[in-house]
Amino acid sequence: MKKKGTSLLMVVLTTLTIALSGCSSDKAGDSANVSEATETGTEAVTETQTADATQETDNLSKLIVGIPQDIDGLDPHNATGAGTREVFYNIFEGLVKADENGNLNPAVASDYTISDDSTVYSFTLRDGIKFHDGSPVTVEDIKYSLERNMGVDGGEPLIKAYSKIDSVNIIDDKNVEIVLKEADSDFLTQLTVAIIPASNEHPETTPIGTGPYKYVSSSPQENFIVTRFDDYWGQPAYIKDVVFKIESNMDAIVMDLEGGSIDMMARVTSTQAAQLSDKFEVYEGTMNLVQALYLNNDVKPFDDVRVRQALCYAVNPQEIMDFVSDGAGTEVGSAMFPAFTKYFMPELNDTYNTDVDKAKALLAEAGYPDGFEFTITVASNYGQHVDTAQVIAEELKAIGVNAKIQEIEWNSWVSDVYTDRKFEATVVGIDASTLSASALLSRYVSDSGKNFVNFKSDAYDAAYANAQSSNDDATKTEYYKECETILSQEAASVYIQDLPEFVVLNKKFTGYKFFPLYVQDIASIKPAN
Repeated sequence: MKKKGTSLLMVVLTTLTIALSGCSSDKAGDSANVSEATETGTEAVTETQTADATQETDNLSKLIVGIPQDIDGLDPHNATGAGTREVFYNIFEGLVKADENGNLNPAVASDYTISDDSTVYSFTLRDGIKFHDGSPVTVEDIKYSLERNMGVDGGEPLIKAYSKIDSVNIIDDKNVEIVLKEADSDFLTQLTVAIIPASNEHPETTPIGTGPYKYVSSSPQENFIVTRFDDYWGQPAYIKDVVFKIESNMDAIVMDLEGGSIDMMARVTSTQAAQLSDKFEVYEGTMNLVQALYLNNDVKPFDDVRVRQALCYAVNPQEIMDFVSDGAGTEVGSAMFPAFTKYFMPELNDTYNTDVDKAKALLAEAGYPDGFEFTITVASNYGQHVDTAQVIAEELKAIGVNAKIQEIEWNSWVSDVYTDRKFEATVVGIDASTLSASALLSRYVSDSGKNFVNFKSDAYDAAYANAQSSNDDATKTEYYKECETILSQEAASVYIQDLPEFVVLNKKFTGYKFFPLYVQDIASIKPAN
């Protein structure tokens, strides 16, 4: 049976949102200069109205978007953070590009063909497409960009799937083909990787892409600024200038929205959304990620599957959703979120229906009859993850486990937890970088550089390899589902939910779209009038 929240947990969780309740509205600048208009009569009023109209037009040519953490680098091929990728969607494009419906549409390429055996992918370069520096995109740039991700310079492939590429061949000045070592019917999903100029010797400091916006400047821990690319090959952006402003203090978001220092913020909490005035539109969707209590399988006691399973039996996803997001969200029982419909397995949600007695028995069997203590390291700028960690800590007390919460800055989380794997447990959301199941499941292969939880399973590795080698979609899907089942049964981590996403946008603007990936499509946003 699923357990219900207790009054003690209610008291503890009430403290999570108190800090957000003291926000105020700043409407400075809304009043007209009445004294001047009165002195000079109708002509002055007309001039004032004209000035106000001009100022409003200027305001609508600029959008300030709050983002919770800084960009983790300017080179699109080496950036790892989901928050970076969602911004870069506006600057860089691949041969194909995902849309809001989950389709892969031609971008740098105008069209493509795939051989019957799924080993040769052929692309035609789009006519007249330019880079942000004004230079034309060439097939040599395509070859360079793909080979850079293949690691042809002797390094490891930047994208694991690119180890399947046998060669990238220029056919003529308009056509290029990618030849794979083995069949892969999903490989098109890997070709959203940014096409950048081969002539750009310093992409880590001078980002140049083909997207609707081009890079202007960035100030660490402050902002990232772009402007409309007027020679864009597709539908031009509506808003000229966009500032991505770092909003690392979750407690200040409502105040900054109401005060006008930001116009838009994604992934606000339901509490924050409820506190906003009616000058904001709140869009509700899902984050398309897997939020979990991720466990380092290499450290004690989480190197014992029984301990990991015990935590799964003790944690109640529905209770977490009730307290953190007013019941919104979708429970997940493995490393797949619902937007990937054909791969998602809702039946895995019942692998560990809450059972405190069973959890205690497993701990005793593993040698921890009196429980144990561990630390949950969580990025302080993601309020939903911090709140989730708080609920988990309360739930685990029922089985004698004491979870301490350590909040750290995002950059420290990336280096300490994700890169160096110096952690016991963490709460975070893992998203998919491409529209493929492998984007979520490849990280659990034993030797994957992204396997930050250090999960190791011969059965999993075999199932994943079978999925990758299959050219039949139904067979590939079954092997991916086998992977998900193994992750659930082995309790690789404590899987919780796909979080709800609340996006707040000043009603001066409209046009926000949700994507099945971590994307902020700023080019679709436009003035409301």
